[in-house]
Amino acid sequence: MLAAMPDSAPSPLSSGGTSPRDGGDACPGTLRLHRADDGALARVRIPGGALSADRADALLAVAGRFGDGKLHLTSRGNVQLRGLDAECGGGPAELLGAAGLLPSAAHERARNIVASPLAGLDGSPSLGGWLSELDSLVCGSAAAAALSGRFLFALDSGRGDVDALGADVTLIAEGGDCLLRVGAADEVFRLPSADGPRAALLAAELFLRAARDSGAWRVKDLPDDGRTALVRAVGATAGPVVHRPRPRTAKAPAPGPVTAPDNSTPATTTTTAISVGVPLGRLAPAQWRLLTETARRYGNELRLTPWRGIVIPGPFGPPEPSTQSAQSEPSTRSGRSGRAAEALDALAAAGLITGPDSPWTGVGACVGHPGCAKSLSDVRAEAGAAVGPVGRLPVYWSGCERRCGHPHGEWIDVVVTPEGHRISHVRGEHRDPRAVVRNDPAALASAVSEARA
Repeated sequence: MLAAMPDSAPSPLSSGGTSPRDGGDACPGTLRLHRADDGALARVRIPGGALSADRADALLAVAGRFGDGKLHLTSRGNVQLRGLDAECGGGPAELLGAAGLLPSAAHERARNIVASPLAGLDGSPSLGGWLSELDSLVCGSAAAAALSGRFLFALDSGRGDVDALGADVTLIAEGGDCLLRVGAADEVFRLPSADGPRAALLAAELFLRAARDSGAWRVKDLPDDGRTALVRAVGATAGPVVHRPRPRTAKAPAPGPVTAPDNSTPATTTTTAISVGVPLGRLAPAQWRLLTETARRYGNELRLTPWRGIVIPGPFGPPEPSTQSAQSEPSTRSGRSGRAAEALDALAAAGLITGPDSPWTGVGACVGHPGCAKSLSDVRAEAGAAVGPVGRLPVYWSGCERRCGHPHGEWIDVVVTPEGHRISHVRGEHRDPRAVVRNDPAALASAVSEARA
């Protein structure tokens, strides 16, 4: 059973704890902005990526009033607002706070929680209870205010998708229980499901104690003996040990309809959601409005995914077989219900990825030049110029060796260096160099396509 939690007082909106690592942790939030070459940058934490339509409207309003008008999705299912005016002051935070997107100023950078975006939609269990409780517990813990902006919680529905993302503390749903993973440890602890969120917070607070001497921001930054001691300390308060290696590959939801059994007799399925990808994670105002309007029409919820996509829960109705020719519009494709197809067709027309055959499927990039001073190239433009047939592997373009926002698992890594574009095949910790291409766009596109295949 889970041991009693240490007492902690709720933190008020206007004040809170100060991390001993604040001087070095440069992760931006909504109260502390990051200065980029295209203006100030704010990162709005969206725990679990879960947004109501009204809160999505508030994000767009802030982006339009103070920034470049676009919404930029991150690899943790958060939203970045770019191009903010240096004179914007507390305006963005005031509007976001009024919309409920800033429940605690002391914890706004600590609310890093990713969740399986298809939880409760594809037959896997819902994680809504875990998500709301964990976010509330984090915001109510004075100690948790000291977590760095890089520390990450993950809530996995059992699919293994976000368990593979390398979080610091992971909860995995399994039947009526949950499994608690600390860092990358192969051993997890079995707990009653109801104890999961409190166990996750306790693990984070124990990490902070273990990190006092080393100044580590994340579990992986601890020295080996520190990680071992942390796992042992968590185990002393948790349940029995289970051997469960972390999955190697984090798979994004496939773009298109999401279906699940509907428990009827005879057994049939129903379309519970639609999933779309966002080219390079960048949404123009019109695209964001269309997504928000679609969510408001069908279920009033958007789920931002750690793969820079968006899932919109339905209900959309049962899939219907195609009754028209294969040359007809996408709305008549087999397996798509009428309402889901109508919504997907409108989103496709707006430039979003609604099926696996889109050439943008699996293509990602950092912001690159001119938004980032460290970038050696406009990698977003280069990624767009090199888009070709859908590859077996995703590809990620980075403007410098920092490789901000790169994926996990297996992918083709394209990094701009002073010598040219270095192309590698990455599998976990293993990197297989493939080529270096210098100043030849056609050769670069061909090399990337070959590597992805």
